Amino acid sequence: MRMKTVHNKNVRVPSKEVTKATKDALEKRGVKVEDIAEIVFKMQSPYNEGLLIEHCIDSVERVLCKREVQHSVLVGIELDVLAEKKLLSEPLQSIIASDEGLFGVDETLALGSVMTYGSIALTTYGHLDKNKIGIIKKLDTKSGEGVHTFLDDLVASIAACAASRIAHRTRDLEEEGETFADVPPVILDPTDKTNTDI
Repeated sequence: MRMKTVHNKNVRVPSKEVTKATKDALEKRGVKVEDIAEIVFKMQSPYNEGLLIEHCIDSVERVLCKREVQHSVLVGIELDVLAEKKLLSEPLQSIIASDEGLFGVDETLALGSVMTYGSIALTTYGHLDKNKIGIIKKLDTKSGEGVHTFLDDLVASIAACAASRIAHRTRDLEEEGETFADVPPVILDPTDKTNTDI
């Protein structure tokens, strides 16, 4: 006799678990926070006096605390992994595995989280999607058995969101007569419940 699976819709996954799962998923696919921060630094350092890579790392960490971003990353990476293992139904298996040109669901998923950070994030994402900077280029290269159809776009979206955060912070600093040189970088402590600037 088959057991009936019961789904409890009242179960909520704690934020710390989702954040950890998101970072772990990225790292398992060869993407570190520092890799994304390097893209952010390259995009923002020409416009921000005193900006350090540590500021960019902090910004990426804060973006990775957003549920919209976490959910996109977890879903996208899961689909890449399933395609790598050839566990998707056809024709979806072939479409994702080959990163077919007319397949735009990967960009659509990435754009969902980009919209959280406004028009600057959107235009930055478009630039990164076109120019494939840093690790995005490595992920986008179709070589070997790896499938990164969703991952390259997700990394671009995280970088775009983190860059947008810095751009907005720059404006705040200007109004205070300061630059990033006046702001010590603080790497986000995920256990700090008082820090809500994400």
